[in-house]
Parts: sequence; structure tokens; C-alpha cells
Amino acid sequence: MVKRRKDLTRADWLLAGQAVLRDEGLRALKLRPLAASLGISTGSFYHHFSDFEDYLGQLADYFSGEQLMSNLEKVRAEAPTPIRRILLASDLALSQDLPRLAMAMRAWARSDARAAASVKTVDDVLTGFFTDCLEGMGHPPQMALARAYLMVASATSDMPPPAGLPTGLDLRDLMLEVIAGTED
Repeated sequence: MVKRRKDLTRADWLLAGQAVLRDEGLRALKLRPLAASLGISTGSFYHHFSDFEDYLGQLADYFSGEQLMSNLEKVRAEAPTPIRRILLASDLALSQDLPRLAMAMRAWARSDARAAASVKTVDDVLTGFFTDCLEGMGHPPQMALARAYLMVASATSDMPPPAGLPTGLDLRDLMLEVIAGTED
């Protein structure tokens, strides 16, 4: 069901901004085109944000706050084992196109301290989350941390896989086998 214009929430505005960041980059993130993409006037924007700078700050915070924590809470609640938590986290990230968003956030972070702080928070939280999962799988702390770092770094890289490697979920599964030491 399509939301009526008056039913749009703060999160709808933030998700629309993330879509622009992912698809077109920060330079394309402007109020009028954003409102047009949602099918509403710019005036309704001010029901949720005091101005565009406030919006940008909340957009950065959403990535490392509500969105991240909501996804991790879902993973912890639904996945009973460390490897299942890693797989579900990966599935959620892919379904929400978070790797591309993370790359866009990193590009934005080069010119904005709010985005840089958000990216650092996401990196730290995800690295900690995956470290805990990997330790739960029996990896020693330093190896778990190194593997978690590789997982986060590879998920937020725009380097395409070399020829000879699979793509999509097959690549994800192969990388998990290599990095996490699992064949599940």
C-alpha cells in the first residue's frame, strides 16, 4: 500500500535521502528534488526538520543510530547462533542496499564531520558485533577482531570481485567461509 502524502514520516524523508545518496551522491541531495521524489511540497518538510542542515544531521545520525540499532536488534532476536547472526546481518544489509549506502556515506564523510562521526560509529559497532560473533564461533579475540575488520572493510568497498569469483550471495558465502572459517 502506498502511503498518502500526509502520512509520510521522518523516517520516510530519511530513507528517501539515503536513496538519493546511494544513487546520485551528496551533490544531488537537495530539498526540492527530494520533496518531488516523495510527491509532496517542500513545506511539509518543515513538519519534521527545522532546516536542511538539521535534516543532514539527522540523516547522518539515522544511519548510525536508529537504522543500525534496529537491524542489530532484529538479528539478535531472530538468529540463535553466531553464524546465523552473521548471515542474517548480511541478508538485512543486502536487502536494504546498505553496502552501497555505506560507500556513499564514506564519500560524504570526507567533507562533513557529522557523516564522518556516523561512519566511524557504524564501523565500530559492526566490527564489535562481528567480533563477538566470531569469538562465539571459537576464534581467539585478536583473530576474531581481524576477521571482523575484514568483513566490514570488504562490505563497504567498491572494489568489484576479480574474474573467477562468484557474485552476489555466492560471493558472500565464499567470503564467510574464508573470513569466518565456516562452510555453513
